[in-house]
Amino acid sequence: MANIGNEVLELLKEEISEKEYNRYIKQLTFLNEESSAHEVTFLAPNALVASWIKRKYSETISHLFEIKTSTSPSVNINLSKKATNTTKQSNVTKTANSAHSLLNPSYTFKNFVDGRSNQFAYATAKSVSEKPGIAYNPLFIYGGVGLGKTHLMQAVGNVLQAKGKSVIYTSVEQFLNDFIRHVKNSSMERFKEKYRKCDVLLIDDIQFLNNKPQIQEEFFHTFEELRAASSQIIITSDKHPKQIAGLEERLKSRFEHGLVADIQPPELETKIAIIDKKCEINRIRLDKEVVNYVATIIENNVREIEGILSKLHAYSQLMHQPITLEFTKNVMKDQLQEKRENINIDMIIKLVSKELNVKPSEIKSKNRSRNIVYARRIAIYLARDLTPNSMPQLAQYFGMKDHTAVSHTMKKIQDLLKNDEDFKVKIEELKVKVQNYSD
Repeated sequence: MANIGNEVLELLKEEISEKEYNRYIKQLTFLNEESSAHEVTFLAPNALVASWIKRKYSETISHLFEIKTSTSPSVNINLSKKATNTTKQSNVTKTANSAHSLLNPSYTFKNFVDGRSNQFAYATAKSVSEKPGIAYNPLFIYGGVGLGKTHLMQAVGNVLQAKGKSVIYTSVEQFLNDFIRHVKNSSMERFKEKYRKCDVLLIDDIQFLNNKPQIQEEFFHTFEELRAASSQIIITSDKHPKQIAGLEERLKSRFEHGLVADIQPPELETKIAIIDKKCEINRIRLDKEVVNYVATIIENNVREIEGILSKLHAYSQLMHQPITLEFTKNVMKDQLQEKRENINIDMIIKLVSKELNVKPSEIKSKNRSRNIVYARRIAIYLARDLTPNSMPQLAQYFGMKDHTAVSHTMKKIQDLLKNDEDFKVKIEELKVKVQNYSD
Protein backbone atom coordinates (compact mmCIF):
# COMPACT_ATOMS: atom_id res chain seq x y z
CA MET A 1 0.00 0.00 0.00
CA ALA A 2 3.11 2.20 0.13
CA ASN A 3 2.26 4.85 -2.45
CA ILE A 4 -1.18 3.66 -3.51
CA GLY A 5 -3.03 6.33 -1.54
CA ASN A 6 -1.16 9.15 -3.26
CA GLU A 7 -1.65 7.48 -6.66
CA VAL A 8 -5.40 7.34 -6.02
CA LEU A 9 -5.48 11.04 -5.14
CA GLU A 10 -3.65 11.78 -8.39
CA LEU A 11 -6.31 9.81 -10.29
CA LEU A 12 -9.02 11.75 -8.47
CA LYS A 13 -7.35 14.99 -9.53
CA GLU A 14 -8.16 14.11 -13.15
CA GLU A 15 -11.88 13.64 -12.39
CA ILE A 16 -12.71 16.81 -10.45
CA SER A 17 -12.18 20.53 -10.89
CA GLU A 18 -8.79 22.00 -10.03
CA LYS A 19 -10.51 24.39 -7.62
CA GLU A 20 -12.07 21.59 -5.56
CA TYR A 21 -8.90 19.52 -5.67
CA ASN A 22 -6.79 22.39 -4.29
CA ARG A 23 -9.37 23.40 -1.71
CA TYR A 24 -10.14 19.95 -0.30
CA ILE A 25 -8.33 16.89 -1.71
CA LYS A 26 -4.86 18.47 -1.63
CA GLN A 27 -5.17 18.79 2.14
CA LEU A 28 -5.47 15.01 2.65
CA THR A 29 -2.62 12.87 3.97
CA PHE A 30 -2.68 9.12 3.31
CA LEU A 31 -1.95 7.03 6.42
CA ASN A 32 -0.24 3.95 5.01
CA GLU A 33 0.37 2.20 8.35
CA GLU A 34 -3.30 2.50 9.35
CA SER A 35 -4.62 1.30 5.98
CA SER A 36 -5.28 -2.17 4.63
CA ALA A 37 -6.83 -3.80 1.57
CA HIS A 38 -10.31 -3.48 3.08
CA GLU A 39 -10.02 -0.16 4.91
CA VAL A 40 -8.05 2.96 4.00
CA THR A 41 -7.48 6.03 6.15
CA PHE A 42 -6.71 9.63 5.26
CA LEU A 43 -6.01 12.55 7.57
CA ALA A 44 -7.86 15.87 7.13
CA PRO A 45 -6.91 19.19 8.78
CA ASN A 46 -10.43 20.04 10.01
CA ALA A 47 -14.00 18.75 10.29
CA LEU A 48 -15.25 20.83 7.35
CA VAL A 49 -12.78 19.25 4.91
CA ALA A 50 -13.39 15.77 6.37
CA SER A 51 -17.17 16.11 6.09
CA TRP A 52 -17.05 17.48 2.54
CA ILE A 53 -14.72 14.76 1.23
CA LYS A 54 -16.57 11.94 2.98
CA ARG A 55 -19.89 13.13 1.58
CA LYS A 56 -18.79 13.84 -1.99
CA TYR A 57 -15.83 11.61 -2.76
CA SER A 58 -15.66 8.55 -0.48
CA GLU A 59 -17.38 6.33 -3.06
CA THR A 60 -15.13 7.61 -5.85
CA ILE A 61 -11.99 7.12 -3.74
CA SER A 62 -13.05 3.57 -2.91
CA HIS A 63 -13.71 2.85 -6.58
CA LEU A 64 -10.29 4.22 -7.60
CA PHE A 65 -8.66 1.93 -5.02
CA GLU A 66 -10.61 -0.95 -6.57
CA ILE A 67 -9.22 -0.06 -10.01
CA LYS A 68 -5.70 -0.12 -8.55
CA THR A 69 -5.98 -3.10 -6.19
CA SER A 70 -9.10 -5.07 -7.27
CA THR A 71 -10.48 -4.48 -3.75
CA SER A 72 -13.12 -1.91 -2.82
CA PRO A 73 -12.14 -0.65 0.66
CA SER A 74 -14.17 1.45 3.07
CA VAL A 75 -12.81 4.98 3.44
CA ASN A 76 -11.95 6.72 6.72
CA ILE A 77 -11.36 10.47 6.82
CA ASN A 78 -9.88 11.16 10.26
CA LEU A 79 -9.01 14.48 11.84
CA SER A 80 -5.50 15.57 12.70
CA LYS A 81 -4.53 15.62 16.40
CA LYS A 82 -4.63 19.39 16.37
CA ALA A 83 -8.21 19.36 15.09
CA THR A 84 -9.39 16.68 17.52
CA ASN A 85 -8.17 18.75 20.46
CA THR A 86 -10.82 21.36 19.67
CA THR A 87 -13.68 19.31 18.22
CA LYS A 88 -15.01 15.75 18.25
CA GLN A 89 -14.72 13.82 15.04
CA SER A 90 -17.91 14.12 12.98
CA ASN A 91 -20.13 11.08 12.51
CA VAL A 92 -19.55 11.32 8.77
CA THR A 93 -15.94 10.15 9.25
CA LYS A 94 -16.99 6.84 10.79
CA THR A 95 -16.60 3.73 8.72
CA ALA A 96 -19.67 1.88 7.57
CA ASN A 97 -20.13 -1.56 9.14
CA SER A 98 -20.00 -3.25 5.74
CA ALA A 99 -16.91 -2.97 3.54
CA HIS A 100 -19.16 -2.97 0.48
CA SER A 101 -22.02 -0.71 1.55
CA LEU A 102 -20.29 2.70 1.40
CA LEU A 103 -23.29 4.24 3.15
CA ASN A 104 -23.04 7.83 4.33
CA PRO A 105 -24.04 7.72 8.03
CA SER A 106 -25.27 11.32 7.87
CA TYR A 107 -28.08 10.23 5.56
CA THR A 108 -30.80 9.48 8.10
CA PHE A 109 -34.56 9.94 8.29
CA LYS A 110 -34.02 12.35 11.17
CA ASN A 111 -31.91 14.60 8.95
CA PHE A 112 -34.32 14.44 6.01
CA VAL A 113 -36.75 17.34 5.77
CA ASP A 114 -40.08 16.14 4.43
CA GLY A 115 -42.65 18.41 2.83
CA ARG A 116 -45.40 18.25 0.26
CA SER A 117 -42.89 17.73 -2.55
CA ASN A 118 -41.39 14.53 -1.11
CA GLN A 119 -43.85 13.30 1.52
CA PHE A 120 -45.00 10.21 -0.37
CA ALA A 121 -41.45 9.05 -1.13
CA TYR A 122 -40.45 9.71 2.50
CA ALA A 123 -43.39 7.71 3.89
CA THR A 124 -42.76 4.73 1.61
CA ALA A 125 -39.03 4.70 2.40
CA LYS A 126 -39.84 4.69 6.13
CA SER A 127 -42.22 1.80 5.58
CA VAL A 128 -39.55 -0.17 3.71
CA SER A 129 -37.07 0.41 6.54
CA GLU A 130 -39.57 -1.19 8.94
CA LYS A 131 -40.61 -4.11 6.69
CA PRO A 132 -37.82 -4.81 4.15
CA GLY A 133 -38.60 -7.29 1.40
CA ILE A 134 -42.29 -7.14 2.28
CA ALA A 135 -43.50 -3.57 1.85
CA TYR A 136 -42.91 -2.18 -1.64
CA ASN A 137 -40.25 -4.34 -3.25
CA PRO A 138 -38.73 -2.93 -5.33
CA LEU A 139 -39.04 0.69 -4.29
CA PHE A 140 -38.31 2.96 -7.27
CA ILE A 141 -37.67 6.63 -6.39
CA TYR A 142 -37.33 9.15 -9.19
CA GLY A 143 -36.88 12.90 -9.49
CA GLY A 144 -34.46 15.62 -10.55
CA VAL A 145 -30.85 16.01 -9.49
CA GLY A 146 -30.19 16.86 -5.85
CA LEU A 147 -33.73 16.43 -4.51
CA GLY A 148 -32.91 13.77 -1.90
CA LYS A 149 -33.31 10.44 -3.69
CA THR A 150 -29.93 9.12 -2.53
CA HIS A 151 -30.51 10.49 0.98
CA LEU A 152 -33.79 8.55 1.34
CA MET A 153 -32.31 5.40 -0.17
CA GLN A 154 -29.31 5.46 2.14
CA ALA A 155 -31.47 6.34 5.16
CA VAL A 156 -33.22 2.99 4.61
CA GLY A 157 -29.82 1.33 4.23
CA ASN A 158 -28.50 2.82 7.47
CA VAL A 159 -31.55 1.65 9.42
CA LEU A 160 -31.31 -1.89 8.06
CA GLN A 161 -27.54 -2.08 8.43
CA ALA A 162 -27.94 -1.11 12.10
CA LYS A 163 -30.31 -4.09 12.40
CA GLY A 164 -27.58 -6.42 11.12
CA LYS A 165 -28.67 -6.65 7.48
CA SER A 166 -26.01 -6.88 4.78
CA VAL A 167 -26.43 -3.76 2.65
CA ILE A 168 -24.82 -2.88 -0.67
CA TYR A 169 -25.05 0.65 -2.01
CA THR A 170 -23.70 1.25 -5.50
CA SER A 171 -24.19 3.36 -8.59
CA VAL A 172 -24.91 1.91 -12.02
CA GLU A 173 -21.47 3.13 -13.10
CA GLN A 174 -19.74 1.16 -10.34
CA PHE A 175 -21.96 -1.88 -10.98
CA LEU A 176 -20.91 -1.73 -14.64
CA ASN A 177 -17.21 -1.33 -13.79
CA ASP A 178 -17.39 -4.25 -11.35
CA PHE A 179 -19.03 -6.38 -14.01
CA ILE A 180 -16.40 -5.55 -16.65
CA ARG A 181 -13.51 -6.18 -14.24
CA HIS A 182 -14.86 -9.56 -13.10
CA VAL A 183 -15.54 -10.65 -16.69
CA LYS A 184 -11.95 -9.79 -17.63
CA ASN A 185 -10.61 -11.61 -14.56
CA SER A 186 -12.90 -14.64 -15.07
CA SER A 187 -14.21 -14.10 -11.54
CA MET A 188 -17.95 -13.71 -12.12
CA GLU A 189 -18.73 -15.95 -9.15
CA ARG A 190 -17.26 -13.28 -6.87
CA PHE A 191 -19.38 -10.66 -8.61
CA LYS A 192 -22.55 -12.72 -8.11
CA GLU A 193 -21.62 -13.46 -4.50
CA LYS A 194 -21.32 -9.74 -3.83
CA TYR A 195 -24.51 -8.51 -5.49
CA ARG A 196 -26.87 -11.50 -5.23
CA LYS A 197 -26.28 -12.60 -1.66
CA CYS A 198 -27.00 -9.34 0.15
CA ASP A 199 -30.12 -8.55 2.17
CA VAL A 200 -30.51 -5.09 0.68
CA LEU A 201 -29.36 -3.71 -2.69
CA LEU A 202 -29.43 0.06 -3.19
CA ILE A 203 -28.60 1.18 -6.72
CA ASP A 204 -28.39 4.79 -7.87
CA ASP A 205 -29.05 6.30 -11.32
CA ILE A 206 -30.59 3.27 -13.00
CA GLN A 207 -31.23 5.38 -16.14
CA PHE A 208 -27.57 4.82 -17.08
CA LEU A 209 -28.39 1.18 -17.83
CA ASN A 210 -29.98 2.40 -21.06
CA ASN A 211 -28.65 0.96 -24.32
CA LYS A 212 -26.36 -1.50 -22.51
CA PRO A 213 -27.94 -4.90 -23.28
CA GLN A 214 -25.23 -7.06 -21.70
CA ILE A 215 -25.27 -5.28 -18.35
CA GLN A 216 -29.09 -5.11 -18.45
CA GLU A 217 -29.11 -8.88 -18.82
CA GLU A 218 -26.86 -9.28 -15.78
CA PHE A 219 -28.86 -6.82 -13.71
CA PHE A 220 -32.11 -8.57 -14.63
CA HIS A 221 -30.83 -11.88 -13.24
CA THR A 222 -29.44 -10.15 -10.15
CA PHE A 223 -32.82 -8.49 -9.63
CA GLU A 224 -34.72 -11.76 -10.05
CA GLU A 225 -32.53 -13.66 -7.62
CA LEU A 226 -32.77 -10.95 -4.97
CA ARG A 227 -36.55 -10.76 -5.32
CA ALA A 228 -36.84 -14.55 -5.06
CA ALA A 229 -34.86 -14.40 -1.79
CA SER A 230 -37.10 -11.55 -0.48
CA SER A 231 -34.12 -9.21 -0.40
CA GLN A 232 -35.08 -5.54 -0.53
CA ILE A 233 -34.24 -3.58 -3.68
CA ILE A 234 -34.30 0.21 -3.87
CA ILE A 235 -33.60 2.00 -7.13
CA THR A 236 -33.29 5.67 -8.03
CA SER A 237 -33.56 7.41 -11.37
CA ASP A 238 -34.00 10.89 -12.82
CA LYS A 239 -37.21 9.78 -14.55
CA HIS A 240 -40.14 7.35 -14.36
CA PRO A 241 -39.33 3.80 -15.57
CA LYS A 242 -41.61 4.26 -18.59
CA GLN A 243 -39.59 7.30 -19.70
CA ILE A 244 -36.16 5.62 -19.65
CA ALA A 245 -35.32 5.13 -23.30
CA GLY A 246 -33.18 2.14 -24.24
CA LEU A 247 -34.31 0.09 -21.22
CA GLU A 248 -35.69 -3.41 -21.77
CA GLU A 249 -39.45 -3.73 -21.23
CA ARG A 250 -38.99 -6.61 -18.80
CA LEU A 251 -36.89 -4.36 -16.55
CA LYS A 252 -39.43 -1.54 -16.76
CA SER A 253 -42.12 -4.04 -15.83
CA ARG A 254 -40.12 -5.30 -12.82
CA PHE A 255 -39.42 -1.77 -11.60
CA GLU A 256 -43.11 -0.88 -11.70
CA HIS A 257 -44.12 -4.12 -9.97
CA GLY A 258 -43.31 -2.72 -6.54
CA LEU A 259 -43.92 0.97 -5.88
CA VAL A 260 -42.86 4.00 -7.91
CA ALA A 261 -42.52 7.23 -5.88
CA ASP A 262 -41.45 10.60 -7.20
CA ILE A 263 -39.80 13.57 -5.53
CA GLN A 264 -40.71 17.02 -6.81
CA PRO A 265 -38.61 20.17 -6.34
CA PRO A 266 -39.20 21.56 -2.82
CA GLU A 267 -41.57 24.48 -2.40
CA LEU A 268 -40.29 27.62 -0.69
CA GLU A 269 -41.42 26.56 2.80
CA THR A 270 -39.63 23.21 2.51
CA LYS A 271 -36.45 24.88 1.26
CA ILE A 272 -36.50 27.17 4.30
CA ALA A 273 -37.01 24.14 6.57
CA ILE A 274 -34.12 22.33 4.83
CA ILE A 275 -31.80 25.31 5.35
CA ASP A 276 -32.81 25.56 9.03
CA LYS A 277 -32.17 21.83 9.52
CA LYS A 278 -28.78 21.93 7.76
CA CYS A 279 -27.77 24.95 9.85
CA GLU A 280 -28.76 23.10 13.02
CA ILE A 281 -26.79 19.99 12.06
CA ASN A 282 -23.67 21.94 11.04
CA ARG A 283 -23.99 24.57 13.78
CA ILE A 284 -24.21 27.45 11.35
CA ARG A 285 -26.05 30.56 12.50
CA LEU A 286 -28.01 32.47 9.85
CA ASP A 287 -30.41 35.37 10.29
CA LYS A 288 -33.94 34.85 9.00
CA GLU A 289 -33.37 37.30 6.12
CA VAL A 290 -30.31 35.31 5.00
CA VAL A 291 -32.25 32.03 5.18
CA ASN A 292 -35.09 33.52 3.14
CA TYR A 293 -32.67 34.94 0.59
CA VAL A 294 -30.85 31.62 0.11
CA ALA A 295 -34.19 29.76 -0.17
CA THR A 296 -35.47 32.24 -2.75
CA ILE A 297 -32.36 32.65 -4.88
CA ILE A 298 -31.09 29.06 -4.97
CA GLU A 299 -32.75 26.69 -7.41
CA ASN A 300 -34.59 23.62 -6.20
CA ASN A 301 -31.50 21.44 -5.85
CA VAL A 302 -31.13 20.41 -2.19
CA ARG A 303 -27.50 19.43 -2.77
CA GLU A 304 -26.86 22.94 -4.04
CA ILE A 305 -28.32 24.32 -0.82
CA GLU A 306 -25.90 22.16 1.19
CA GLY A 307 -23.03 23.37 -0.96
CA ILE A 308 -23.79 27.07 -0.52
CA LEU A 309 -24.16 26.67 3.26
CA SER A 310 -20.74 24.99 3.44
CA LYS A 311 -19.32 27.76 1.27
CA LEU A 312 -20.84 30.52 3.42
CA HIS A 313 -19.54 28.89 6.59
CA ALA A 314 -16.04 28.38 5.15
CA TYR A 315 -15.80 31.96 3.84
CA SER A 316 -17.07 33.31 7.15
CA GLN A 317 -14.46 31.34 9.12
CA LEU A 318 -11.58 32.19 6.81
CA MET A 319 -12.45 35.88 6.48
CA HIS A 320 -13.57 36.30 10.11
CA GLN A 321 -16.82 37.93 9.05
CA PRO A 322 -20.42 37.31 10.18
CA ILE A 323 -22.81 35.87 7.61
CA THR A 324 -24.92 38.92 6.86
CA LEU A 325 -27.25 39.39 3.89
CA GLU A 326 -24.67 41.56 2.10
CA PHE A 327 -21.92 39.01 2.80
CA THR A 328 -24.15 36.22 1.42
CA LYS A 329 -24.92 38.13 -1.77
CA ASN A 330 -21.21 38.74 -2.40
CA VAL A 331 -20.29 35.09 -1.84
CA MET A 332 -23.05 33.85 -4.14
CA LYS A 333 -22.56 36.44 -6.88
CA ASP A 334 -20.22 34.46 -9.13
CA GLN A 335 -22.12 31.23 -8.64
CA LEU A 336 -25.40 32.81 -9.74
CA GLN A 337 -23.85 34.36 -12.83
CA GLU A 338 -22.59 30.97 -14.01
CA LYS A 339 -26.03 29.38 -14.04
CA ARG A 340 -27.62 28.71 -17.37
CA GLU A 341 -26.36 31.88 -18.99
CA ASN A 342 -27.76 30.93 -22.38
CA ILE A 343 -31.39 30.65 -21.23
CA ASN A 344 -33.49 33.74 -20.55
CA ILE A 345 -37.13 34.51 -19.84
CA ASP A 346 -37.84 35.97 -23.29
CA MET A 347 -36.68 32.72 -24.85
CA ILE A 348 -39.00 30.73 -22.56
CA ILE A 349 -41.99 32.97 -23.30
CA LYS A 350 -41.43 32.67 -27.06
CA LEU A 351 -41.35 28.89 -26.88
CA VAL A 352 -44.31 28.54 -24.49
CA SER A 353 -46.43 30.90 -26.58
CA LYS A 354 -45.60 28.93 -29.71
CA GLU A 355 -46.33 25.54 -28.07
CA LEU A 356 -49.59 26.64 -26.40
CA ASN A 357 -50.82 28.89 -29.20
CA VAL A 358 -50.97 32.20 -27.32
CA LYS A 359 -49.21 35.50 -28.00
CA PRO A 360 -46.04 36.37 -26.03
CA SER A 361 -47.63 39.70 -25.07
CA GLU A 362 -50.62 37.87 -23.58
CA ILE A 363 -48.40 35.84 -21.26
CA LYS A 364 -47.03 39.06 -19.76
CA SER A 365 -50.44 40.75 -19.68
CA LYS A 366 -53.11 40.81 -16.93
CA ASN A 367 -55.45 38.70 -19.07
CA ARG A 368 -57.23 36.09 -16.90
CA SER A 369 -58.45 33.83 -19.69
CA ARG A 370 -58.01 30.21 -18.70
CA ASN A 371 -55.62 29.25 -21.51
CA ILE A 372 -53.49 32.37 -20.97
CA VAL A 373 -53.27 31.85 -17.20
CA TYR A 374 -52.24 28.26 -17.90
CA ALA A 375 -49.49 29.38 -20.30
CA ARG A 376 -48.35 32.14 -17.93
CA ARG A 377 -47.99 29.68 -15.04
CA ILE A 378 -45.94 27.30 -17.15
CA ALA A 379 -43.70 30.15 -18.35
CA ILE A 380 -43.13 31.28 -14.74
CA TYR A 381 -42.39 27.72 -13.63
CA LEU A 382 -39.87 27.16 -16.43
CA ALA A 383 -38.26 30.56 -15.82
CA ARG A 384 -37.79 29.69 -12.16
CA ASP A 385 -36.49 26.23 -12.98
CA LEU A 386 -34.23 27.04 -15.92
CA THR A 387 -32.86 30.52 -15.21
CA PRO A 388 -31.05 32.06 -12.22
CA ASN A 389 -33.82 34.62 -11.70
CA SER A 390 -35.12 34.87 -8.15
CA MET A 391 -38.81 34.98 -7.27
CA PRO A 392 -38.74 38.76 -6.71
CA GLN A 393 -37.12 39.21 -10.13
CA LEU A 394 -39.79 37.03 -11.77
CA ALA A 395 -42.55 38.93 -9.99
CA GLN A 396 -41.20 42.19 -11.39
CA TYR A 397 -40.80 40.76 -14.90
CA PHE A 398 -44.36 39.38 -15.07
CA GLY A 399 -45.90 42.42 -13.40
CA MET A 400 -46.99 40.55 -10.27
CA LYS A 401 -47.44 42.08 -6.84
CA ASP A 402 -44.47 40.36 -5.13
CA HIS A 403 -42.61 37.06 -4.84
CA THR A 404 -45.49 35.41 -2.92
CA ALA A 405 -47.56 35.48 -6.14
CA VAL A 406 -44.74 33.61 -7.90
CA SER A 407 -44.58 31.13 -5.01
CA HIS A 408 -48.34 30.56 -5.35
CA THR A 409 -47.92 29.88 -9.08
CA MET A 410 -45.08 27.42 -8.38
CA LYS A 411 -47.30 25.52 -5.93
CA LYS A 412 -50.09 25.28 -8.51
CA ILE A 413 -47.72 23.79 -11.09
CA GLN A 414 -46.12 21.44 -8.55
CA ASP A 415 -49.57 20.13 -7.58
CA LEU A 416 -50.29 19.42 -11.24
CA LEU A 417 -46.92 17.70 -11.64
CA LYS A 418 -47.69 15.52 -8.64
CA ASN A 419 -51.17 14.46 -9.76
CA ASP A 420 -51.10 14.52 -13.56
CA GLU A 421 -48.59 12.24 -15.29
CA ASP A 422 -49.44 13.63 -18.76
CA PHE A 423 -48.82 17.18 -17.58
CA LYS A 424 -45.49 16.11 -16.08
CA VAL A 425 -44.42 14.62 -19.41
CA LYS A 426 -45.48 17.83 -21.18
CA ILE A 427 -43.37 19.96 -18.83
CA GLU A 428 -40.35 17.72 -19.35
CA GLU A 429 -40.77 18.03 -23.10
CA LEU A 430 -40.95 21.81 -22.82
CA LYS A 431 -37.77 21.88 -20.72
CA VAL A 432 -35.90 19.95 -23.40
CA LYS A 433 -37.25 22.25 -26.11
CA VAL A 434 -36.22 25.36 -24.15
CA GLN A 435 -32.70 24.03 -23.67
CA ASN A 436 -32.43 23.28 -27.41
CA TYR A 437 -34.30 26.38 -28.53
CA SER A 438 -32.91 28.80 -31.08
CA ASP A 439 -34.57 31.62 -33.00
